[in-house]
Amino acid sequence: MCHFHQKKIIQRYITKYPRLQAGKDLKKIMYNLTTTTKGRFTKNLDAWHEIYGKFIQETTVNENTGECFWTHQKVRAAYRSLRANIDTLFTYKDHKDFTIPTTTNNLDGGIFSPMKKLINVHTGISKALRFKLVDEYLSNYKKK
Repeated sequence: MCHFHQKKIIQRYITKYPRLQAGKDLKKIMYNLTTTTKGRFTKNLDAWHEIYGKFIQETTVNENTGECFWTHQKVRAAYRSLRANIDTLFTYKDHKDFTIPTTTNNLDGGIFSPMKKLINVHTGISKALRFKLVDEYLSNYKKK
């Protein structure tokens, strides 16, 4: 998981300007993602959960249907996304000999962008022909 996409996932859940204090504090933790280590990031996330753990466990009952749902669903989803992806967020630091970038920006507009345009131009082709088109494109790209 690249840092850029993880930040965008969190931003989608808690917005750029979160109203709840839990969201504001989670945003501060996310802001430091690129400059911190896995241990420090995990420690900060655990400290956040220690403070807001009960808050994100709150449920609300719909009076009409009797169904329960999470009261702070988006903040909860943002936290769970970080917790689920924490192992892959720092892969580039664990394997320094591979020089893995922190984001996938070099892929945007690189190999795959022209290929996507080529596929979109040929919208009516079958799946088998689409695979051949991608295969041909990648093999020609390798030769260059």
